[in-house]
Formats: sequence, C-alpha cells, structure tokens
Amino acid sequence: MLMSNINTPDWVKDAVFYQIFPDRFAKSIALPKPSNLETWESAPTRHGFKGGDLLGIVERLDYLEELGITAIYLNPVFQSAANHRYHTYDYYHVDPLLGGNDALRKLLDEAHRRGIRVVLDGVFNHAGRGFYQFHHILENGSSSPYIDWFNIKSLPLNAYAEDQKPNYEAWWSLHGLPKLNTKTPAVREFLWSVARHWIEFGIDGWRLDVPEEINDPPFWQEFRRRVKTANPEAYLVGEVWHTAPDWLQGDRFDAVTNYPFATACLGYFAEEAIDHELVRGISYAQGPHLSSGEFANGIEGLLGAYAPEVTRSLLNLLGSHDTPRFLTLARGDESALRLAVLFQMTYPGVPCVYYGDEIGMEGKRDPDCRRAFPWDEEQWSHELYTHVKGCISLRHAYPALRRGEYRALHARDGVYAFGRRLQKEALVMAFNVSRSVRAPQIQVAGYLPEGTLLREVWSGNAVTVAEGTLNGVALPPRSGVVWAASLS
Repeated sequence: MLMSNINTPDWVKDAVFYQIFPDRFAKSIALPKPSNLETWESAPTRHGFKGGDLLGIVERLDYLEELGITAIYLNPVFQSAANHRYHTYDYYHVDPLLGGNDALRKLLDEAHRRGIRVVLDGVFNHAGRGFYQFHHILENGSSSPYIDWFNIKSLPLNAYAEDQKPNYEAWWSLHGLPKLNTKTPAVREFLWSVARHWIEFGIDGWRLDVPEEINDPPFWQEFRRRVKTANPEAYLVGEVWHTAPDWLQGDRFDAVTNYPFATACLGYFAEEAIDHELVRGISYAQGPHLSSGEFANGIEGLLGAYAPEVTRSLLNLLGSHDTPRFLTLARGDESALRLAVLFQMTYPGVPCVYYGDEIGMEGKRDPDCRRAFPWDEEQWSHELYTHVKGCISLRHAYPALRRGEYRALHARDGVYAFGRRLQKEALVMAFNVSRSVRAPQIQVAGYLPEGTLLREVWSGNAVTVAEGTLNGVALPPRSGVVWAASLS
C-alpha cells in the first residue's frame, strides 16, 4: 500500500541529469598533477588514474549548459585510494587529486549560478581500508575503541593477503572494502552527520550506493530526516537495480536508479543488434530483444509499480559506470541509441545521460566503460550529439513531457506509440524499430478530439485525427517522431 505523504523534490521533475566519472571527464591545468598518470587517450585500467578533476568540470560547464543539462550526478569525490573513489577513507575531505574541498566549492557555486544542481555519490555501506577507524584497529587490535565499527571475526585483521579471505565483513569479500557496522550507534551518527554536512555545504542531494546492503529502514528514515531538515528539496536516489516500491513510500528515498527502464530500452531499440555475450552477467539486461507488445507490457508494469509522484522522480538511465555502454551493447548501432534517447526524453521520470554517450563513446565492461572523454571533436559523432541535444531541448520545451499523463496508444509490428498530455498540451510519440517503412493505424479515439491537427516538432509535417485515428502517418525505418498539438 502506497503512503499518501509521498513528496519528492519539485525541481527534479524538470531536470536532465548528466553522470560524470570525475577522473575521466576533464582535467584543468590550474590544478597541479602528480607525475605518474596514465595518458588521457590510453585505455583505462582498474588502478590507473587519468587526472580528471572538479575544476575541469567547472571549465566545461558551458558544454553541459549548451547540451541542456540542468543537474550533475558525480561518482564519489571524497579521499580514496581508488580511481573510482568507492574506497572512501575520509568522508569530510574531497580528494586532493580532484582539487579538494575548495574545488567542490567552486563547482557548486559556478553550477548553481547557471541553474545546474549537483548530486554526490554517498558510499555508506562500506569504507576503504585506509579509513581512520579501520586503520586504528589495524594498529591496535582489540584495544582499539573503534572495534565495534566493523564486523570483525578474528584478529589480527587480514587486510592485504589476497590469497586468504578477509576475517571481517567486506563488500563482495574484497579486502579493501570493509563493511561498516551500522548497528553501532556511533557509526550511525557518523554517517548521518556526513550526509547532513555536505547538504549544508551546498550539494543538492545524494545518490546512495548499494543501500540494500543496509537493510535497516530506521537507519534510512533518520538519514532522510537529517537531510531533508537541512534542505527539504534535496534529492535522495538509491542505487537499486530492480523495481523497489518499498523504498519509495515517502519515508526513505525519493527515487531509485531505474535500471529496469534501461533493460526495456536495450531489448526493444537495439533489437537483434544486442551483443548477448557482452550482456551476459549484467544484472539489468538479461533477456533477448523485445517485441512491441512485450515492450509495452514492460513499460506499463514500470508505470504501475510506483505512485505517479515517484514515477516522475525516478532516475531513468540507459547505462552507467557499472555497465557496458549502450552503444557498445547495441554493436555500434547509433539508430538504437537515438531511438532510446528520444524515448528517454519523452518518458515520465528524470533522464540521466552517462558522460560521453551523447558523442558516441563506447566501452565494454568496467573498466572499459570508464574511458576518458575525448575533447577532440574530430572523434565525436556530431549527428548523435545534435540528436541528443535536440531531444533534451524538446523535453525542456514541453511541460507535458515532464509532468503530463502517459497513455500507450499502439504496440504492434515493430511500432510503439504513446501520448503525453498536460492541460491543453498534447503530444504523440511513435517509434518504428523495424527495418521497413511502417504506416500504423494509431488509435486516439477518446484521447484526442476528432479533427485535431498535430505537427511534427522538428519537420512541421502535420497529421490529423480522423475517425479516431491519426491520419497520414508514415514512419521511416528505425525512426522516432513526435507530434504536438494545442487543444482547445
């Protein structure tokens, strides 16, 4: 039973997010660098650093603003001995390789000046083995006052011998990721204080890493209370890879990472191009390609899983730092990504672009999906960039695409069509994933008045409602169209 007091941040419903892996997006010459960095252009490795930093992001805000981005989600930025920074050892200091706290301050100030929000990645299930309290136990054993900050099975700690399992609870049994004992009051208070500290510093929300590992509703309820007391409009989104209505009842998170959305988009828009070998083992993308009817059923299931207020706040992504890139999974078929992006920007929820997808970056499994952004524009797919920018602009232009009702209208023979309506604004989107021209009979009786004239938003070509059907529809192969009308 959904709670009646669900209230998600209003700004989120109008946002378009851009996910940045800080070490790989941009680096500033204003920040001195250590000597032992990988070259920017070389293939990424599990342990190597490229030298991207927060000042580099500041210097590329013009690029993000031009693309239409209104919110940034950053992978972890706190001090860590890993290039991805999920091995946190100081939660109160931004990594000096990224520019430290001053660089985050500058990024927040410059982004906010442009109306761009910034959400940080919160890793609160586990720390790194360099974390002060864990190091204290390494040095002092059972005499350490922090012994109850972790679930320790025996002493001394085996923190480095990889040929033996760690003798403490660790995420995926990785020695470098000791799990915090969140049953200990001091640990709970520490994490809640960290969460509130950075909200007061000026960040606009948290993306919470593996929150299901802390299966403790009161912990997250108090987490939400602390954060929302500091900023009622802060966005809380949990990294959950499946539908998770229990987490979104108004007492914990505002949203989750909508990987089931990515699953549906890959299965439908990539069609037979899906690289099944690369997909194997990726928990969000298991099935074969979907028919129009199967896609429609999947989308309807997603829409029905949550209250409308929640659906409008879900983080809809096509890929992330944890998955092969969508374009690579589609074997380089840009038409699949173009269709998926158009659907993403016209579907309810909050679209999130993984850095570089808009210019055609590719990448297989981690670490290959974390390549450095190529700022040499000769390496870009400009056709794809123009399309993504146009789709984002479309979303900004029509409130119905952000807040309007959703209605499926047609799903057969490689075509899926749906409508979005808000007051007098109405749009119809149609996608032809087949390799042939389609002229579907899209039924709109009871949805659009007879005689309604709709114009395609980019070409201006018109279709009309005649006898309850869109008249004059012809969809080229592998194409998506958007018609808009103003109702009287």
